[in-house]
Amino acid sequence: MVGHVMLKVLEERNFPVTELLLVASERSVGKTMQFKGKDHIVIGLEDAVKARPDIALFSAGGGTSLEWAPKFAEVGTTVVDNSSAWRMDPDKKLVVPEINASELTENDKIIANPNCSTIQMVVALAPLHKKYKIKRLVISTYQSITGTGVKAVQQLENEYEGVQGEMAYPYPIHRNALPHCDVFEANGYTKEEMKLVRETQKILNDKTIAVTATAVRIPVVGGHSESINVEFEKEFDLEEVRQILRETDGVVVQDDLETNSYPMPRFAEGKDEVFVGRLRRDESQPQTLNMWVVSDNLRKVPPPIRFKLRNTWRNTSLYRHKRLPNLDQKKRLPFGSLLSFVYYFSTFSTSLITCSRLCFGRAPWAIWGCSSEGQNNIDGMLRMPKAAESSCSTSVSTL
Repeated sequence: MVGHVMLKVLEERNFPVTELLLVASERSVGKTMQFKGKDHIVIGLEDAVKARPDIALFSAGGGTSLEWAPKFAEVGTTVVDNSSAWRMDPDKKLVVPEINASELTENDKIIANPNCSTIQMVVALAPLHKKYKIKRLVISTYQSITGTGVKAVQQLENEYEGVQGEMAYPYPIHRNALPHCDVFEANGYTKEEMKLVRETQKILNDKTIAVTATAVRIPVVGGHSESINVEFEKEFDLEEVRQILRETDGVVVQDDLETNSYPMPRFAEGKDEVFVGRLRRDESQPQTLNMWVVSDNLRKVPPPIRFKLRNTWRNTSLYRHKRLPNLDQKKRLPFGSLLSFVYYFSTFSTSLITCSRLCFGRAPWAIWGCSSEGQNNIDGMLRMPKAAESSCSTSVSTL
C-alpha cells in the first residue's frame, strides 16, 4: 500500500525521473510496473547494489533493511530507511525533515525514518517543545488499518460483505477496536506504543520527556488519530499555542467548535499535512494541554515547500564537486547523479520522499520495492532518473 502511495506522490509532485529501476525479491524479478505511463521491468537486489545508486529509500521491513542497507552504504549509497531496524541505533540519525534535518551530514549513509504515528505527533509537538519544554506526554492512538497493510484492508472488506477470509488480526476489526498494534513486549506495552516513547525522545533530543502510550487499531482507512495530553515545564497561553501551530510548516489547525471544525481521518485522507484541533487546557492539572492530531499515515510527508536540507548538503564535498544539483536553481539541472528510490510495499509512512528531495532537490530518482509477507501488492523497485552530466556516475537511491 505504501509503495503505491509513494509512487502517486512522486507523480503528483512531478519529480523529475530520467531512468527508473524497479527492484524486488527474486520471485518478482521480470514483472513490470508503470510509472508516469511507462512500463518498468523489476530487477533484483544484487543488480541494484551493482548499479551503485546515490540514494536508496527502504520501506522493506527490518530484516531486509538490516541485510541490504549496509550493502548499499558500502558502495557509497545514502540509504533512507523506513523500517524500525535503525531507528534506535545510537550511530544512526532518526530524521523528521521539519524538525532535525540539519543534523545530517555527508557521512550519514544510513538514515532512519520514524514510525508514522510518531511523525505526525512530533511535527505538531516540536514547536511547542521549543517554546514551553515538554515534561510529560500521555498518548492514545486510534490507528487506521492501512497501517497493517493490504491484508488488513481485505479483512475489513470481507467483514463488510460477510465473507470468510484470511485474518490480519486475531479478532474481527469491523465494529471493533483492538488495543493491540504490533507485538507485545515484556513490559506489557506493544512495540508500537514503545516506538512512540523511544522515537519521540530521540527526535526531540530530550530523554527527560516522560512518555506513556496506548495504541488502538480501529476500522478506519483514512489515517491515524491521536489524543495527546501534554504537560509543559512552562506556563502557556492557549491562543499563543494556536498561533505557533498555525505558523508551523506542514501543520493545519482545525479548531472552531462553533462550526464543528476539528480533524478527522476522512478529511485527512489523501493529504500530506498534519491536522491539529480540540486544543484545550487540561483542567485537572497546571501547565497541561489536550490536543487531537490526525494525519494520513500513508502519505505523511513534510510540506512541499523549500527543502530544509539544502544548507546541510551545500557545505558537503558532494555538493561542491557537483555530484548533487544546485538546489538554488528552480529549473531542472543536467547532472549525472542517479537517484534510486528503494521502496517496499509495506505499511509505513512516506515522509522519506521529502527527506530525499530535501537533500537533492530535483535529482533523478529510482524506486525499489518488495511486497511485505502476506501482502498482494506487486513488488517493485523504481529507479529514478539518470542525469546527463557525464562527469558524474554516482547514483542516488531513496527509500
